[in-house]
Amino acid sequence: MFETIDYELSRNVLTITLNRPEAMNTYTYQMNEELKAAFKQAETDDEVRVIIVTGAGRAFCAGMDLESGEETFQTAEDEDEFRDIGGQVSLQLFESSKPIIAAINGPAVGIGLTMTLPMDLRIVKKDTKIGFVFARRGIGPEAASGWFLPRIVSMGKALEWMLTGRMIPTKEALESGLVLYEEEDPLGKSKEIAEDIVTNTAATSNSFAKKLLWGMLEENHPENSHLIESKFLYWASRNRDAKEGIESFVEKRSPIFPLKHSDLPNFFSNGTEGDR
Repeated sequence: MFETIDYELSRNVLTITLNRPEAMNTYTYQMNEELKAAFKQAETDDEVRVIIVTGAGRAFCAGMDLESGEETFQTAEDEDEFRDIGGQVSLQLFESSKPIIAAINGPAVGIGLTMTLPMDLRIVKKDTKIGFVFARRGIGPEAASGWFLPRIVSMGKALEWMLTGRMIPTKEALESGLVLYEEEDPLGKSKEIAEDIVTNTAATSNSFAKKLLWGMLEENHPENSHLIESKFLYWASRNRDAKEGIESFVEKRSPIFPLKHSDLPNFFSNGTEGDR
């Protein structure tokens, strides 16, 4: 089905692997289309609880494939229609209801790094090369990184990384909050976290928490969060996941939550939420 990526679902964990190892998984227009299709498929599949994104071989993604030379970033679209391909994927990731983990197993530069910003957790291989190198190529930030990066790290740090285009030591990335863990085996750590999520948490709880935290970044008063949290708690308290969560705790066993991602109403619209 896919030529530039691998799509493997096992025990509710979907692993999407960028699969151009001979080219250090550099990003292409075909890869972009396949990633969009893969994430769209994953979003509608209730068997997918967690998504891990990693790279084949020794790299995660060494940026855009530059084999086309100076025409790499040019398309036949006119100025009003043109949209950068990294941004297309980033916006789709932002709308995903599933937890997404970036297992950065090797060099990740340019779009190879910005594409991870809308993912929920980033785990990087210790001492690998990462950087926002756009200024050193005569282009600018893309993949909606102008929105994501200053929300993940400080504005000063985001500006310094973008203005210099330098490589970022993984220790610095960890201390700045860009990555959650600096590991020798980022894929192994990602699988450990994914298994914990699948085994011990409710899909409805995670979907709500993800939308809540991102959504509240733009709100100017905590009451807005309080109101939405109250709606969810009212709904959850009358549904089977909360019952199972309490019963499994009392019975000292692992929970088996019955509801799926698709069972969650939309608490972030003005419509009336249904009851399930």
